[in-house]
Amino acid sequence: MKLDNIRKILNDVAGGKLSSDTAMKKLGSLSFEDIEFAKLDHHRALRTGVPEVIFAPGKTDRQIITICEHMQKAGSDILITRVGKSTFVKLKRKFKGIKYNEIAKIIYEPRDKKALVSNKIIAVVSAGTADMNVAEEAAITSEVFGARVERVYDIGIAGIHRLLAYQDRLCEASVVIVVAGMEGALASAVGGLVPAPVIAVPTSIGYGASFGGLAALLSMLNSCAPGVTVVNIDNGFGAAMAALKMVKIMERKSR
Repeated sequence: MKLDNIRKILNDVAGGKLSSDTAMKKLGSLSFEDIEFAKLDHHRALRTGVPEVIFAPGKTDRQIITICEHMQKAGSDILITRVGKSTFVKLKRKFKGIKYNEIAKIIYEPRDKKALVSNKIIAVVSAGTADMNVAEEAAITSEVFGARVERVYDIGIAGIHRLLAYQDRLCEASVVIVVAGMEGALASAVGGLVPAPVIAVPTSIGYGASFGGLAALLSMLNSCAPGVTVVNIDNGFGAAMAALKMVKIMERKSR
């Protein structure tokens, strides 16, 4: 259930428009809902600020559709990660307004740009074009849940002048997500240039000795630049969640 829906229920009770019994029934969906093959956590938005997200791998199209139906009924935003276009074709017949980002492989409901949760900027940076799928996963996730996103792609340190050309823009961000494969050095370079915390995302892009992203992961974990933290390989979604929580706290403290 969206936080705005919860607030409306409480305001309606306070204003006498809604009985407490009816409100209890509506809020009852804030626990989890057992639909046999899944237990949907409708309470997550109230606890953490963002609703449950559907991770598509391992789920059938029918299961994904059923989960979406129950989430929509509960008033939750729909965001599905790591999903193929064939699934989107089936879903768009039932759920009007959903979009598909083919690079990120995400199905989502676009958010009204006026409904930002924060004016703070999350910058999403990628080392190469090959890292864009993970970078877009982070960017789209951040936007769906109400963040302002600045994208700066293909500025890896093989041409360090490209990064330096965008330094001023990156310094305006409140959080910087850096997505890089190969040796993963871009996170350290950015961490040494910007005042904001850096969330580094190693990707599985690279030649044999990159070991599917392990080389980039270890490089980022061993960064000498202070203020760099690291999420798992290819985990753009996890980086976005961390960044969103950071900017929401910053927004509350700035009021």
